[in-house]
Amino acid sequence: MNSFRHRHRRVLRVFRLPALALLITAAGCSSADDSASAAVPSPDPGVTKLCRDLDKVLPAKVDGERREDPEPASALTAAWGSPAIILRCGVPQPPKMVDPKVAEGRDADAVAGGVNGVDWLMEKQGDAHRFTTANRKVYVEVQVPEGVDSSGVLIDLAAAVKKAIPKGIAS
Repeated sequence: MNSFRHRHRRVLRVFRLPALALLITAAGCSSADDSASAAVPSPDPGVTKLCRDLDKVLPAKVDGERREDPEPASALTAAWGSPAIILRCGVPQPPKMVDPKVAEGRDADAVAGGVNGVDWLMEKQGDAHRFTTANRKVYVEVQVPEGVDSSGVLIDLAAAVKKAIPKGIAS
């Protein structure tokens, strides 16, 4: 069951198996920009430290693809493969994160789910899918290109996110 957690900001809280199944199924075919570039977020110093910690523990391979970071080079961004799976750490909270329609399962373009202990908001954006962590001290965004198994991507990233980004409400 989806619900909202109230504390300074409402954040998506608990995601269960039906949402997870929909998340993985819906995201099987997705796309992202083929170029190896990513806008670098500009979070506060505390968030930046956690993002640097994440960068240090990110896997060398995601979904079988080698890490080849995007331009401009930054510890707040990472990429794997071509077209690239792009990770950005320290992004702002997505508006859909606090949209009651998403929590109630009434938004066709966004769904909440969890993979290996990490909660995610999945948003359809054209042919692409964007995943943003929920219930963590920092928002981490992952763009998954069309044809890439997003469940494999999220599974490969889960251990690093759990290790570097503590549970809680992002500020």
